[in-house]
Amino acid sequence: MQGRDALAPLNEQCIASYPLPRSCLVENGMRGSYNNRMKLREQLSQLPQVNEYLTGPRGERWLKVYARSVVVRSIREVIEERRREILGGGAPDLSPDSLAGDIEQAIRRHGAYRLRKVVNASGVVIHTNLGRAVLSDRAIENVVAVAGSYSNLEYDIAGGRRGKRYSHIRDIIRELTGAEDGIVVNNNAAAVLLCLDTFARGREVVVSRGELVEIGGSFRIPAVMAASGAILREVGTTNKTHLPDYENALCGNTGLLMKVHQSNYTIRGFTEEVPVEGLVKLGRKYRIPVMDDLGSGCLISLEKYGITGEPTVQDVIRQGADLVTFSGDKLLGGPQAGIIAGREKLIARIQKNPMLRAMRCDKMTFAALEATLMQYRDGDRALRDIPALRMLTAPAETIRKRARKILSALKKSLSSQADLGIVPDQSRAGGGSLPETDFPTYAVSIKPGGMSVNALERKLRLGDPPVIARIQGDALLIDARSVLDREVRTLIECIFAAFT
Repeated sequence: MQGRDALAPLNEQCIASYPLPRSCLVENGMRGSYNNRMKLREQLSQLPQVNEYLTGPRGERWLKVYARSVVVRSIREVIEERRREILGGGAPDLSPDSLAGDIEQAIRRHGAYRLRKVVNASGVVIHTNLGRAVLSDRAIENVVAVAGSYSNLEYDIAGGRRGKRYSHIRDIIRELTGAEDGIVVNNNAAAVLLCLDTFARGREVVVSRGELVEIGGSFRIPAVMAASGAILREVGTTNKTHLPDYENALCGNTGLLMKVHQSNYTIRGFTEEVPVEGLVKLGRKYRIPVMDDLGSGCLISLEKYGITGEPTVQDVIRQGADLVTFSGDKLLGGPQAGIIAGREKLIARIQKNPMLRAMRCDKMTFAALEATLMQYRDGDRALRDIPALRMLTAPAETIRKRARKILSALKKSLSSQADLGIVPDQSRAGGGSLPETDFPTYAVSIKPGGMSVNALERKLRLGDPPVIARIQGDALLIDARSVLDREVRTLIECIFAAFT
């Protein structure tokens, strides 16, 4: 045969001498019969060679779109799968069209980006596994503009000399929070670590036992302290800590008084904690800085929407905290970042820490964060235009209308294949934020008739794009709160595809 080279997995010589597995020689109770061996060899001889596809019209078309390595890998993979089926006693379809179809699927799979967009129908708005907050249109536009060109990331245009990347974000942080200064690193864990390393390496940090939190991914305050070189001095009890507990723990080696907001859990019942103002008075008395790790980073009071227990950054700064750390991609609704706001002299010390370079953000993060923060200059506009805030504060009726729109489209084609309806449910903020707040929502309930609910969930999850939904009993729930308006049509098409 022509066109066979070293890429080929099999040729006539190797087929003739191929050591067929003993299991392949068992058929109808006969072991190793001559006919069985010849049948297997005949099937194996029908397998194409890699070059037959590479040099053919299909291969030429694939190579125009995908890298040669991806195409070759996919062809080999499909041929090898067919070979294993034959050796396992099967009779796979070896027609050119069948093989080409599987090869094309493999090429698309291997040539696709691993990090992909998904449709979040889970109802968890700030879903850590799904990338947390969705960026606003303005933030996306600014990222594209900055990333697609050179920028003044570390260049002072007015002075015509080298500048500092943190200068781009400093003024807007000061304006919004009321802090004297601010700086940004790559996430809030880095912000906490950097503060501890700067002010308490080899020194004690006093923290209430009830605030030694663990966030997702095994981020624990004691572990972060150990990594920073700080010495943990825990005071009080799990449920109650008083101001004298902090004061009695102070010594000549105390570097920080630290408060950690309970952003992903609550302690109820017989409880008491020291407010920020109390720690600030104590810190001023003994000249010890007070740090508050807020975590979620809320810049707008959400109380009028029934969301309580989440202090704003501005409130904590007004109460006198020397340093406040919070995330950029949680309630703030921006990119992953850790923001440190506080006293100018303390921020200046942080800027001199060599660790800062290892934690710095790139131009895309600064572009997205600056655009997001600038939207907070108009609170009503921020609530409308920043997706995380819009989804969390959306009225139940708005969500029900979106659910009805999805249901109406599905009923046109799927009424005979599934039991469809709308059910009231509860959404969550997610991302370690607002642990006690349930958000009334409406979900489209799908009870498939021709397949199990688990099979439907899997088909949607493996679709293009993947749809992430929840199973509740015998129904799949599509929570309309976390589905973006621009994704409704895509979601409907994905559900149709799962039923075909």
